[in-house]
Amino acid sequence: MTTARDLLIVSMDVPAADCPVEQGDLSLALAGAELLDLAAAHALTVEADRIVPDPMYAPSTLDALGERQLAEAASALTRQPPYETVEEWLWRRGRGLRAAYLATMESEGRLIRQRHRFHPLSSGRTVVVDSPDRRRAAERWASGEPVLAALAAAVRIQDAAADELARLTSDTIVTVLAAVDEAVTELAGERQRRTIEDAAFDNIWRGQ
Repeated sequence: MTTARDLLIVSMDVPAADCPVEQGDLSLALAGAELLDLAAAHALTVEADRIVPDPMYAPSTLDALGERQLAEAASALTRQPPYETVEEWLWRRGRGLRAAYLATMESEGRLIRQRHRFHPLSSGRTVVVDSPDRRRAAERWASGEPVLAALAAAVRIQDAAADELARLTSDTIVTVLAAVDEAVTELAGERQRRTIEDAAFDNIWRGQ
């Protein structure tokens, strides 16, 4: 079970404080979660803000453990100097990543689409199946594990708790989480800009 999957399950099980989690925000956070798991597996190090893969680490090691998507992430790392920055990774790897995880988990039977009682042909919403994976994610969430809590805060599932963030002592973890937070903030700004531009365009047409 990976941090990315834990985060996805939490995003579906825990109501956000103000509004649903934005798909793009979650995709960026999932890409950050992959980096943190790969660092924990010693598949890479983060030097300054550059992702340096371990040339001796084989992605097939993760595949053999059943972590196919994490193995795909390891295979996608840039392996030539000057290497990729964490920010560059988030934007490249994060594109469509939420949808990719949802599709994989649905194919594994870990997600189902609820049918509407009065509209059986409607696909309904996707929900997490009760399973050991879901329970482990729930336990990790309930424990206040700082990495998962910080990622959840970045996508506005909850506010960051100071005592949880204070437990983050790894430079790699702090660097990745800061990059996730900055990328999510940048994406939110872009959405706001487009909303303002669209509203201005509508006003022009109404004025004619």
